[in-house]
Parts: sequence; structure tokens; C-alpha cells
Amino acid sequence: MIVGVPRESYPGERRVALVPAVVASLAKAGLEVIVESGAGEQAGYSDSAYVDKGAKIADRAAVFAAAEVVVQVLAYGSNDATGKADLPLLRRGQVLIGFLRPFGSAEVVQEIAAAGVTSFSVELVPRTTRAQSMDALSSMGTICGYKAVLIAAETSPRVFPMLTTAAGTITPARVFVIGAGVAGLQAIATARRLGAVASAYDMRPAAKEQVQSLGGRFVELPIEAQNAQDARGYGTAQDENFYARQRELLTRVVAESDVVITAAVIPGKKSPVLITAEMVKGMAPGSVIVDLASERGGNCELTRTGETVQAHGVTIIGAINLASSVPYHASQMYARNISTFLLYMVKEGKLQFNVQDEIVRETMVTRDGEVVNARVREFFKMPELAAK
Repeated sequence: MIVGVPRESYPGERRVALVPAVVASLAKAGLEVIVESGAGEQAGYSDSAYVDKGAKIADRAAVFAAAEVVVQVLAYGSNDATGKADLPLLRRGQVLIGFLRPFGSAEVVQEIAAAGVTSFSVELVPRTTRAQSMDALSSMGTICGYKAVLIAAETSPRVFPMLTTAAGTITPARVFVIGAGVAGLQAIATARRLGAVASAYDMRPAAKEQVQSLGGRFVELPIEAQNAQDARGYGTAQDENFYARQRELLTRVVAESDVVITAAVIPGKKSPVLITAEMVKGMAPGSVIVDLASERGGNCELTRTGETVQAHGVTIIGAINLASSVPYHASQMYARNISTFLLYMVKEGKLQFNVQDEIVRETMVTRDGEVVNARVREFFKMPELAAK
């Protein structure tokens, strides 16, 4: 069975779906790897490095034509800029694995289904112990949380650590993280390593212990979310009354912070607004907000997706695709997740789709011309599929 790795076509994307180090493990399972020429260059992986590990190099059309399985980072769905150009290259019965943004557009999901491919969305990997080594969303979240703090430190007019100098003592920067998921926890850890005082808020009570284990202070608010997290461990959407009260209680903490990093994302929903324009106005000049939820509208009312803006002396960074800015290790982590996921389904050199298995069932989006994922169908209010 041949696994194809096309070069990523999304503008500015520097990652690659598989790195040379995983080619050998795939070969042991009887899989061949064919890579588009230059696919790994921007991440630091040369064509010769792939060849040395046993992969073949070809042009894009040849990769799609030869591959029974195509693995991408941003496949059509998550790549709304250039991804559609890959649709004619896909063929019926082919397998597609990558970030598909399955809750983004019903039309796009149906286009992928119409291509006849069996597609798997890595965003949908269950957050269970068994699937942990396949969780690409967490891997990329880790990179984003790390990078957000570095961007904030570079932008801020303050130094992060406490310094004792000939000119006296400089107090440490105060970093406040809203949303203590994977990205938020990594942001806390990185801020602490840079010497900042870190605090965090999350509506999920279980996050308190995780924040404190990293040396952060957990901000507790006198409000309680209803069903704060779903069965998969993600935060759930709340009503507007909850968010209004939350904003009111967070105002003082935000005003006292030098850096605020927001990472409150609800899968498939617009990001909740947690920082209003009025709250930004109350921050000290020179403060920085890095909005990791900007791709889905942002947690700050003034965020502009993909842009950096100034308001009331505060810099608001709506950066997207941050994982691509650390392409070497982001690709390495993603490749391990993808190769583990692929090998999980391979038996005797062939892919076996056991839909009774939670990992396979939850991640499979399309098959045989149909959108087969129950969560995706429910989200887009598609009728239930007739049992076969």
C-alpha cells in the first residue's frame, strides 16, 4: 500500500504531514511512502533525507495518482484558500487523512464526500488514553501555546522575569491565560519558564489542579458553568447571561495583567467574546493580548483574524496557524500522530475500517460518497443515514 505526502499548498504553511523518521516504521508495516518534491523543505527536511529512509520522490500529480492513502496537514476543508484544487486529483476509494475542519462548511464536507474518498479528520480523534498518541490537535495546541508567549514577550515593552540590577529590582510581568486547555497550559508553562507570574481561568473546575501543577495561580470566579465540559473533555457553550457575568468578573484581572492570552475555543462554534472593547480600554498602555481563538472570531471583541491591531494603547494579536511558525518540531509531532493513527488501522499491509472501534468511527467523516460521521451530520442537521 502506498502512502502519498503532497506538499502543503495553503499560503505560508511550512509543515509537512510525514517526516523522514517515520518512513521506516511505515515500511515495517508494509507501506511505501511517496513524497512530493520539496514537501519537507520549509520544515527542514530535504528530499534526500526522505530517499535515505526509503521514500520515493515525485511530482504532485504522480503522488495523488499513485497513493492509496493521502496524508496532509491542511487538507481541503481546513485549507479554504487553495485546497479545492486537490479535489480533481482525488479518486473514488482513496483514503484522505488530515485536518479537514469538519464543522466548518457543509458544502465542503459534501464535496469531499462526492469525490468518493474515505476521509478521516484528525480534529475528531477522541481524547482518550488509547488515542492519546494520535491526538494531533493537542500536539498543535502545545506548539501554539508555546509560541503565543514568545510573541507576547517580543511585543511587550516589559521584560518577563524579575531582575535585580544596578538600577534596582524589576518586577516580573503578569501573564493571564483564559482557557486552560492544551494550548493554555503550555502558555502557562512557557510564561513561567520565562520568569513571568502566571495566572489562569477556566470554567472547567478540573483545570484548577492542572494550572497549579505548573506553578500558575488559578483565578476562581463566583459563577458556575452548566455542564462545563463534554464527554470528550472540551468546554461547552454557555448562554449569554453566563458570558456577561464572566466578563464582568474578569474585568479587574484583565486590567491588572501585562499580557493576556486567550484560548477559549468551543469545537464547531464561534469563539465566545470574553474581553470587550471596554475591558481593553481598562488595560495599561503597552499591554498585549494574544488571541488564540481568532480563527473562529476571537475571544476579544477587537480581534481581527490574522492581523495585529492597536486599540487604547494595547496590542491585540489575532495570529492564525501559529504551529506553522515552528515547522520542524510541529511536523515531527504531527507525523508521529498521523503514522500512529495510520498503523492503528493497518492489518497485514492493508487498511481495515472497523467502524465498531471508537477511534475509527469518530474520525471517519466520509465514505462511499456519503457523509458518515454522526456528529458532523447532527451539526449540519443532515437526516440520519439509513443503516446498511
